[in-house]
Amino acid sequence: MTKTLVIAGHGPGISHAVAKRFGREGYALALVARNADRLTAAVEELARDNVVAKAFPGDVGDPAAVQQLVSDIRNTLGPIAILHWNAYSADVGDLLSDSPQELRRVFDVGVVSCVAAVQAALPDLKANQGAVLVTGGGYASFDETIDTMIVDSNAMGLGLMKAAQRKLVGILNRRLASEGIFAGQVLVLGTVKGTPFHSGEGGIEPDAVAEQFWSLFTARRGATAVCRDA
Repeated sequence: MTKTLVIAGHGPGISHAVAKRFGREGYALALVARNADRLTAAVEELARDNVVAKAFPGDVGDPAAVQQLVSDIRNTLGPIAILHWNAYSADVGDLLSDSPQELRRVFDVGVVSCVAAVQAALPDLKANQGAVLVTGGGYASFDETIDTMIVDSNAMGLGLMKAAQRKLVGILNRRLASEGIFAGQVLVLGTVKGTPFHSGEGGIEPDAVAEQFWSLFTARRGATAVCRDA
């Protein structure tokens, strides 16, 4: 039976590289994001490489909708073996001026909905000895230099969310191990080519991050791998 990889927050960078890498291994792909046109284009590209993929437009900032989405994916593509959480929100720049409601949504996108998806997919993940894979970043680091960068970049909400997400993965790694499920993250320390954050100089290749995810998943040793800009 075909196993399904759900990619929440699919885009042109890391998540699409992950789709191609795991697609080569025979996984069916459920691509989730708000932009239906981009999802359709990604599905068509993957189909040219004989990868089974389907678009599931939706808002991962709504935890209840995410749980229904997981059910829809299971009914359409089959059992869910892997959740890849690549979704994030950078809506909150300044903690002193942006609203608490906006900050709550940032956490819904990056943390709460991830937990909702894990709960909804848990029977499948257990049956398949599956995995929860999360895209982490340098903003999660507890470091004064990083904190200054976050403030100067007006990315305070994202910094808080990434720190919480890193702790979430560590907890899930311990909690899910007894169920035969692996949880891990790749910390991306630098900007990724082909994403809005990339300035055009240097940068990390998305395929390199995808390969780290594949190695992390197959080895299932330790909760964190690091991919950094050379």
